[in-house]
Amino acid sequence: MAGESNIEDPFLGPAARLVEGPTPKHAQLREILRRLAEEHLPPGSPVPSERDLATHYGVSRLTVREAVGQLVTEGLLSRVRGKGTFTARPRVEAQLHLASFTEDMRRRGMEPATEVLDYAEVVPPENTAAALGLRPHEPAYWLFRLRTANGTPMAVERGWYNPREVPGLLQQNLSRSLYGLLAETYRVQLDHGRQTVLADGADPATARLLGVRPGSPVLVFRRVSTCGGRPVEDMTSWYRGDLYQVTMQLDRNLPGSGSHPDPGGTR
Repeated sequence: MAGESNIEDPFLGPAARLVEGPTPKHAQLREILRRLAEEHLPPGSPVPSERDLATHYGVSRLTVREAVGQLVTEGLLSRVRGKGTFTARPRVEAQLHLASFTEDMRRRGMEPATEVLDYAEVVPPENTAAALGLRPHEPAYWLFRLRTANGTPMAVERGWYNPREVPGLLQQNLSRSLYGLLAETYRVQLDHGRQTVLADGADPATARLLGVRPGSPVLVFRRVSTCGGRPVEDMTSWYRGDLYQVTMQLDRNLPGSGSHPDPGGTR
């Protein structure tokens, strides 16, 4: 029985009795685990296995799996492939502005690092060539990097760069802040960008690099950046959905936007 469990784990504490009734056992267990995660454990703490939780609370592993899965969906817990389940770390909140990953993380008191995974000078896809203003079959610089903050994988970046604007880029130190490199070495200060954000599931390769399960939510950013009106960068980044969120300030006072809706109207 649940009350007879001898499991010693700081997450578990005394086993609460789950009762038959109108509230399903998985919902009762979910709220017990929620309180334990929110009130007793710091972010990143390991959660006991499904087997230990099932034994401790006297329920089936299917019940545990459903309760834990709901908390993962809510973002309170996080599953890490090959390691287990953990209380989730707070999400990094990003304002949409033109800044480098390095600047962004340091401003939040985190230590950024970069691993260069691959690079090449090759002919880009047609949409990238158009975005960078390249001629047909003209090569561009391609750069593939993994970005971490305080040692935790945060983002995978695949970027294309205009060789006319940054000649010899691939011979530079590509593990540092790229925007800093562009400004210091090429006097290229990116001053404008057009960015699209969408939600997706991580493909197996991206999931492996980010340390999450395939299909886990990621935020995908595609940004084309310019300097003085000249296109320099076409970058796509995949950010972990469990560690990253975007905040936008919305303003209704735009020319031609029309009158404000009456209170109580639909959006």
